[in-house]
Order: sequence, then structure tokens, then C-alpha cells
Amino acid sequence: MLNSRGRRSARTVAVPRAPGARLVALWQSLMLAALVPVLMPVGDAHAQTTTPTIPVLPEVPQPSVLLPRTPRPMPPLRPWVPGDRDSNVARMTTEFEALCDRVLAAARLPAMAAAMVKDGKVLSARGIGVTDTTLRAPAGADTVFRLASLSKAFASTTSGLLVERGAIGWDDPVREFVPAFELRNTLDTERLTLRDVLSHRTGLPANSLDRVVEANVEYPELVRQLRGLTGECSVGSCYTYQNVAFSASGDLIYASTGERYSRWVKELLFDPLGMRNASIGLEALERASDWARPHVRRGSGFTPVHPKPTYYRLPPAAGVNASARDMGPWLLAQLGHAPETLSRNVLDTIQSPHVQSPYERQGSAWRRGRIVDAWYALGWRVVDYSGHRLVWHAGAVQGYRAMIALLPDHDFGMVLMWNAESPVPAGLMPTMLDRYLGLPATDWLQLDRVERANAPPRKSVRNRRRK
Repeated sequence: MLNSRGRRSARTVAVPRAPGARLVALWQSLMLAALVPVLMPVGDAHAQTTTPTIPVLPEVPQPSVLLPRTPRPMPPLRPWVPGDRDSNVARMTTEFEALCDRVLAAARLPAMAAAMVKDGKVLSARGIGVTDTTLRAPAGADTVFRLASLSKAFASTTSGLLVERGAIGWDDPVREFVPAFELRNTLDTERLTLRDVLSHRTGLPANSLDRVVEANVEYPELVRQLRGLTGECSVGSCYTYQNVAFSASGDLIYASTGERYSRWVKELLFDPLGMRNASIGLEALERASDWARPHVRRGSGFTPVHPKPTYYRLPPAAGVNASARDMGPWLLAQLGHAPETLSRNVLDTIQSPHVQSPYERQGSAWRRGRIVDAWYALGWRVVDYSGHRLVWHAGAVQGYRAMIALLPDHDFGMVLMWNAESPVPAGLMPTMLDRYLGLPATDWLQLDRVERANAPPRKSVRNRRRK
């Protein structure tokens, strides 16, 4: 049955059915604090705001070094050499894994997960460290982490697949399907489309209501409060990053198809791509047999805390959980190696620039040093990375951080996830990109400084003589 706009009604959309110590701690804290302006926090702006008091698990003594206790020696890092693919692949894989090991040990992180792909193959997919610094269970390739804002690409991809089916349209007005969605300006309310939502062209102030989200307010109330916000520009005319408004994409999908957003993600992406550990929501995370607990900094170490439900109330914006083994197929699909699941037409649409995002050139040192121009696509950031097209995103919520990067023109991709509020691993992504692209060597990680900051202070000569 077709509706008045010539699209299928909800009933006709096909639904697939696939199955002294105090002094040491003070010294370390001061050293790490001095590093933050240099390394810069990773992720989106909502992760850098002040959050309410959170319940923490019982404190335990922190180990001096978390797994792996002895990281493998770092091989010399060299750029990709054209014409010698097999040697390049082996070397890049070794370098990547060795860097991950050293970052984990240097930053004293609980756990990390990482995957890297090239030319249609998964070169590496692994987890290292421990899922919880109290229980000390080892992390592995199937350990599940929160993806935070890396979830946004799942929303845009799912939307694109539904557009192909005729269930929704990129330029469908949100208000047509979700009458409760309302902005302060009536004209903006009527004009806002799915494409505007997924490209952050709502005109609302950046990160609108993120502090309210962190206060654990229910989603319907968050949507209601959007109507009281004064916009920074008219709909479609500027970029302002959103989480609450972004999640209206899930409401539109439900209203137009009769099926919940989470079900479509599972049936259109998780199942066909073989992402067996992937899920959406807090309950699904905690049901997983192997998942990484979030950790926050306490003194000189990281302490596990209970995961918060706050951003899980916004599934399209920050609801996905996945492991390193899951993210390998996801990277490959986004690079065009799963055409039976994800068509080139959808990929071209969601990875194409839609609105300029000039602020992406600010912040961390690698952004200032490498990004020439920046745009937002649909659920993805697209930048000129020293003359190369980079499709990427970062995410941050309480106790978790993640980054993903694609070089579509080189058929190369990588993803990083870690369960601690540390900025250190953020330098891994530009480090590997630089090596692959043969760009001038730059120390984005500064691991020597990190290791010195985490080392116990030496006793002075004067103190030793007194003894």
C-alpha cells in the first residue's frame, strides 16, 4: 500500500526475519594534569562537560602496571611502500599491535580493543588488558565496549538502507511523522528533514541539552525541552553538533515503519555483517558474557564504575556496543566490501560532505597539524587530512572512549576503543595514518612523557644521604 506521498505504508515495509603512596599519587596526578592540554581529550563535546556524582564500585589498590605487563618491543615505524603489499601488511600489523601494547602500558589503561583492515581483509582484531581492575578478567577480541558517538554512523547507515526500501526519505520532514517534535521557530519545525538531523543542521546550539541528558532525564522530556531553545541559525544553514536532536532519526524510523530503530539495526546490519557481539542499550551491554567496565580516574589510577543509562536513552546518537571482532566487518562494510548488505549508493550518500564544520580544525595537536578542511556528512566526519580524504568519528561517554577512521581511497581503516577516561590513545589514529600515508613523522602520542608521568618519583640525593 502506498501513502499519499507515494511511499509504502508501515504495513508494507518488508521486515527481514534473520535470527607514601599519597605523595606518589599527588605527583602523578599533577604530571598527568600537565599533559591534558597537550594531548587534548578525545571524543565529542558532551564528554567534556561536568557530570553529576556517579556511584563507584569499591576502591581497590591499583596495580603498578596493567596487562600486558611487558609490552613487546616497538619496531621502527616506516611509511607504506608502494608495490610491496605483503611486506607492508605484515609490518603495519606488527607496528599497530605493538603501539597498542605500549599505549596500554604507558597510560596504565584497564583495557583497549582495536581492529585494522586493508584491501578487504581484517589485519588485526584484538583486545588487551583487563575488563575490570577489580576482577582482573582479561580482555579479548570478543570483549564488548561502548561505542558512544561512533553509533551515529549506524543510524545514518540504517536510515540509508530504509531509504533504499522506500520506507523513508532523506528529505522527509521529521514533523510529518513525529508531530511531538517541535522547535521554537515554527518554520524551522516544518522544514527540518531526516538529512538535516543526521548532518547536524538543526540550527540548535551545539550539544543542546547534553547537561540535561547527563542529569538522567527521560527522552520524552528531552524532546519537549528542544522547543524552548533559541537557534543559532535557520535549519539547514549551519553545523551544530547534537545528540538529543540527532536521535529524532530513530523516532522517524519507528513512526514510518512501525518497527523500533534497534530492531532495524540488528536485522539490517548486525546480523548480515556477522556482528555477533554487537547490541544496543545498557541492558544488552550488561547481559554480554564478556564486556569492559567503564573506568574513571581516581588519584593515580582508574577505578571501575557502574555504566550510566544517560546516553543510552539516545540510541541513534550513542547506543551501540561492540567488540573488536565486530568492528572488523563494520570497517569492511563501510569501505564497500559488503555490497550485498550495504550498497555503494548508500555509502556515497552517508560519506559525502553535507555541511562545513570548521571547528574540527581546532583542539588536539594532530587536528591543528593535519586537517586542512572539515565537513560533516551523515553520521560521519569527512576531512582533508593533509591532502587525503579521511572519513572518521570519535566518541566519549562516562568511562569509555573510541575512535574510528577510514581512508576510502586507500581501502584502509582502523578503530580504537578503551574503557577509561584517558586522552592518551587518541594519538594512535594519526600516528598510524601518518605512517600509512608517508607523512612527516610527528610524535602525536608523546609516550615518553606519559611514561615519565606514570613512573614513581625518584628519591632525592639529600633524602638518600639522610637515611
